[in-house]
Amino acid sequence: MYDSQYSDNTEEWRKIGAIGKVQNIIDLTKDLEINKIIDIGAGDGNVLSLLSENNYCSEFTAVEISDSAIIQIKKKKIPGLIEIKQFDGYNLPFKDKQFDLAICTHVIEHVEHPRKLLKEIKRISKKQVFEVPIDFSFQVDKKFKHFNSYGHINIFTPGLFNFLLYTEGFKILNNKYALYNKEVVCFSNKKLSINYLKTMIKRFVLKTIPPLMRIKPNTYTVLTE
Repeated sequence: MYDSQYSDNTEEWRKIGAIGKVQNIIDLTKDLEINKIIDIGAGDGNVLSLLSENNYCSEFTAVEISDSAIIQIKKKKIPGLIEIKQFDGYNLPFKDKQFDLAICTHVIEHVEHPRKLLKEIKRISKKQVFEVPIDFSFQVDKKFKHFNSYGHINIFTPGLFNFLLYTEGFKILNNKYALYNKEVVCFSNKKLSINYLKTMIKRFVLKTIPPLMRIKPNTYTVLTE
């Protein structure tokens, strides 16, 4: 399903979505010294492009399963991107601890055998940043067609994602509960539509009552080693 998923037609949407992902990565890793990064499941390269614009580190590597994504990455000519490799979704052809940081954002929810990929990520990197969308609700089983239409075959809460990481031997160093940025909300919904107003009310409630944010954020981002 991912062979032709990426194109110029989706570029604006994916660039808007990358803004929040990059901010979460920067927030969690601002005290680290990082020279080499690998982006696993790099999509169309917008996360790496924004990190490069922020002079985040000197050397980037991208791996992707999708032919169309690799085409889009190459078009960007990202400064500092030294290598783009296509992989099978699991096996990463790199040396042990080759990278200071592996980033893997909005990927694990798509992966049929997530533990197999997590083992490889842990092997090739010293530290890792993972981000997953928090799709869980008590009606999630009634939304199968919705989530499956864009490849979400794993559903997480923050606690369940922590549990997966703990049981694969990762140590959690820091985490962040976040909402999608306003640009994403505006792009996804017509302003003053019912969905837009419902989303803005939800955002207000979650920001007003911080403990709720830990239960049902839009995204959960975690720094591990």
